[in-house]
Amino acid sequence: MKKIGIIGGAGYTAGELLRLLINHPEVSIAFVHSTSNAGQPVTTVHSGLLGETELVFSASHPLEDIDILFLCSAHGYSRKFWEENKRPENLMVIDLAQDFRDESEGYVYGLPEVNLNRIASARSVANPGCFATALQLSLLPVAAAGLLPKDGDINITALTGSTGAGVKPGATTHFSWRNDNISVYKPFTHQHLKEIGMTLEKLQPGHCATINFVPMRGDFPRGIFAVTTLDCPLSEEEATALYKDYYKDAPFTIVSDNPIDLKQAVNTNKAIIHVEKHGKKLMVTCAEDNLLKGASGQAVQNMNIMLGLDQRAGLRLKPSAF
Repeated sequence: MKKIGIIGGAGYTAGELLRLLINHPEVSIAFVHSTSNAGQPVTTVHSGLLGETELVFSASHPLEDIDILFLCSAHGYSRKFWEENKRPENLMVIDLAQDFRDESEGYVYGLPEVNLNRIASARSVANPGCFATALQLSLLPVAAAGLLPKDGDINITALTGSTGAGVKPGATTHFSWRNDNISVYKPFTHQHLKEIGMTLEKLQPGHCATINFVPMRGDFPRGIFAVTTLDCPLSEEEATALYKDYYKDAPFTIVSDNPIDLKQAVNTNKAIIHVEKHGKKLMVTCAEDNLLKGASGQAVQNMNIMLGLDQRAGLRLKPSAF
């Protein structure tokens, strides 16, 4: 039984991580660190876990007592944490922030559908961003086949739920503003474009395609629905076969023959993909849960891979019926 520690235990990703790990067959949680909530029951913040756990937020984080550490704090904090704390030699680390997604400091980029073998031998994994996961899964098979446009555009529009903005309330996350509302933010400049570009360049060096990404705030709490279009010479049947072959061994990436909707993926660790051809354009739709396959579920999937477990351990989650 491996022992787990969590830093930044009061946020949405930590709450989802706790929901998964308290029922995981191969791990136990040693501490959940939160400076602002130290001494309080975890259920005072993550009330959905009432009756599931007696854990209390800790003010300390004894790294020498655990096997695996999850970093769930805000972007920028992970580097600061390691500047202030000594890492035990055998400690495995999975970072859910963006600090090491450039694979600096020996971290491996934790997208299993492209880096499975590297993750399996890694001691440090940088979990991908939520948008980055959906968008890369929409493009990996095309890039691996060398079919990204040599000189052209990839156009992407994607909506995300309000939990993607984090637990701290703000003007654009308040219910009265977000409800029955949709808006654009960070068009063409979203921070996840950097990690997306890094992966695509490795799969198809020198493709020169321009990614035009327009993120949108949806009026729902969780999930991402992304629509990607690009020029592609394949027929719809050929493209579908390409995607199914690429993901044939990926337990959580499902290629659907039928058009998809967001609710098929919400509350699961699935990324569900559908491809269509419209003239010269390939249209790829992808649905995922931003807190699961886009964050904590993928982090547990990466932990399973690092430990040599079945990728699905602790992640056999089912979507809501409605």
